[in-house]
Amino acid sequence: MIKVKDKSRCCGCEACVSSCPVQCIDLVMDKEGFLYPQVDVTRCIDCGKCEKVCPELVEAGEGKATGVYAAKNPDDEVRRTSSSGGIFTLLAKYVLAENGVVFGARFDKDWNVVHDYTESKEGLGAFRGSKYVQSRTGETFKQAERFLKAGRKVLFSGTPCQIMGLKRYLRREYDNLLTVDFVCHGVPSPLVWRKYIEETLVRQDEKIQFRPTLNHLFSDEMPLIEGISFRDKCLGWEKYSFALTLSKVTTAGEKNTVSLSSIFYDNAYMQAFLANLTLRPSCYACPAKCGRSGSDVTLGDFWGIGKIAPELDDDRGCSLLIINNPEVKGKLQKEGCLLAEYSITEVIPYNPSVAYSVDMPNNRNFFWYMFDKAGFHKALMLTTNKAFPFWVLRKLFRLL
Repeated sequence: MIKVKDKSRCCGCEACVSSCPVQCIDLVMDKEGFLYPQVDVTRCIDCGKCEKVCPELVEAGEGKATGVYAAKNPDDEVRRTSSSGGIFTLLAKYVLAENGVVFGARFDKDWNVVHDYTESKEGLGAFRGSKYVQSRTGETFKQAERFLKAGRKVLFSGTPCQIMGLKRYLRREYDNLLTVDFVCHGVPSPLVWRKYIEETLVRQDEKIQFRPTLNHLFSDEMPLIEGISFRDKCLGWEKYSFALTLSKVTTAGEKNTVSLSSIFYDNAYMQAFLANLTLRPSCYACPAKCGRSGSDVTLGDFWGIGKIAPELDDDRGCSLLIINNPEVKGKLQKEGCLLAEYSITEVIPYNPSVAYSVDMPNNRNFFWYMFDKAGFHKALMLTTNKAFPFWVLRKLFRLL
């Protein structure tokens, strides 16, 4: 049976839960907000299936890409609303046009990130765009298997470890399955995400945007979230912004809406993510780097395209496309979206997450200790402030 003794050896893909024939594995949240499997030993039949599907326990070899490309969706509107070059939407439309099903990550009604599927083009909008939170795969591995066995084409997109988990769960190759992962920096904690949103709503409720106008008074309810974008391109692709749209209804029934936007390096949540403070422990030693996930396609931002090929950089988004399936290459070539081919060695210096896991920061334990005591924003400030008193505080914490 699967047993997590070292949290850095569990990526949270949920393949073990889906594979259990007697459903005796539950997911339990730890103090950092990450889920880990826990087996009910009284019901376990020791079949070993949960161990066989685990990406961390079964080592995989490096993948061999058939091509590495700079790519853009020819539809400018799709590219505008996508994180990078809009290639995911193009691939998804191919599958849907052949009566297929597309799986991806979306926000639920409470703005948690979950995996789901759609059978229509209208449903693709929810999957488009990056979401810097670990998603729950839930029942989607089982759902994908049912569609595949029924002969439907399936596109399943997710993190490399989720794709690795799916492939292990399925236990065989399917000609009607197209797997798409992305160049992954790491997955942040859902608990940190919820705390960040909660604290942000409280802060914004106290600011001028939500104070009464004229003689109207607001109700006691908090502002409502109407939209979230981790990668808004209002200032361009390379200087992307975190955008939050809030609204509140006055007692007179009037609706006031405000859009908050900050460049990624000024946004607290993105600062914590890029400083590697909020990532799952397994992300510091990812088992799915260098194509080990077994995906057909790996997507990402083509950072560095402005230096490698300035003529291709219009600051509206360019995708890095690593293709492991020749059939995909042919379809995209027909669309004219493959702009230029490069070697992987040219790409990695600007996109190190293709091949390397991020380093665990020295102050990660300090951040989580302060997060538990004082909340997200205070913990981030105490962890990243370079002033001497805060440096001493962190040093003392590490010594103790």
